[in-house]
Amino acid sequence: MTATRGEAAGETWTIRRVLAWAVDDLKKRGFPSARLDAELLLCHVLGIDRIKLIVDAERPLARPELTRYRELFVRRRSGEPIAYLLGVREFYGRPFRVDKRVLVPRPDTETLVEVALERTRHLDLSARVLDLCTGSGCVAISLARERPTTCVLGLDLSPDAAEVARENVVRLGATNCAIGVSDLFAALEGRDVAFDLVTANPPYIPDAEIDTLMVDVRGFEPRLALAGGADGLDLLRRIAAEAPRFLAPGGVLAVEVMAGQAPDVSALFAERGFSEIETRRDLGGHERVVSAVWRGKS
Repeated sequence: MTATRGEAAGETWTIRRVLAWAVDDLKKRGFPSARLDAELLLCHVLGIDRIKLIVDAERPLARPELTRYRELFVRRRSGEPIAYLLGVREFYGRPFRVDKRVLVPRPDTETLVEVALERTRHLDLSARVLDLCTGSGCVAISLARERPTTCVLGLDLSPDAAEVARENVVRLGATNCAIGVSDLFAALEGRDVAFDLVTANPPYIPDAEIDTLMVDVRGFEPRLALAGGADGLDLLRRIAAEAPRFLAPGGVLAVEVMAGQAPDVSALFAERGFSEIETRRDLGGHERVVSAVWRGKS
C-alpha cells in the first residue's frame, strides 16, 4: 500500500480509497473473495460492520488504523487465512475463536452436526456424546449447545488445539462440554464408559495431496489436522475399528470424509459390524458425512 507516499503528498486515505486499492491488489493476485476479504479486514480494524463501510465511505483513516490495516493486509496477501487474521470464524451460527493452532471450521462440517442431531433425536435427554479430533471444538460445542442436557466430551491429539477448544467452551457457554487431550480413544481405555454418539472430523487428506492444496491451507493450517496417511483413511480406519468398544448398543457413529471417500468408509463401517449406514452430501453436492448405527456384537 502506498499510503505513506500519499500522506506525504497531502492525499487522504478514505475508506473508499483504501478498499478500492485493496480489492484491486487482491484481484490481481487471484483471490476469489477479494472484496469480502478487504472489507472484513477493514471492519475488524475500525470496529464497524460492513454497512458502515458504505455509509462512512468518505471517512479518512487515522494513521494507526492505516498502519494496522496495512499489516493485516500484507498477511492476507501472503495467503494467511482470513479467519486467523480476524481471530474468529462463525460455525453453526456461533462465533468460534480460531488461530494457527487449529483448523479453520468449514461450512461443509456443519453437515456433520446436522447428521448427528438428526440421527440421535430418539436418544435420552442425558445422552453421552464424544467428538474426536475436536480441534476448535466447533462440532462438540455446537452439539452441546443444541442439546444442552447431554454430556459432551471433545478430544484432540494436540494440546494446543485442546486449549483453543476450552477457550471456546467458556466463550460460548457450553457448560455441558468438556475438552481433553487424547489420541482418539486412548484416554478412555480401561474406563467403563459408553457413548450414544461419536462424531469425528479427522485428518483425511492423502499425504501426497497436501502440497496441492490452496496456499492458505497448506501454508498455514496445522498439518496434523490435515494429513490422513497414504490414502487419507488412516484415522478413519482406526475410528471404525475402535469405536464399537466405546459405543452403547444403538449408538451412532458419524464422520466427515473427503469427497470420493464415502464408499470406502461405508465399506469400513460394514466390515466392523455397523448397520444402517448412510451418506449425506454437503451444500456443494459432495458426499461429506458417513454415519452408521452400532447394534452390538451379534
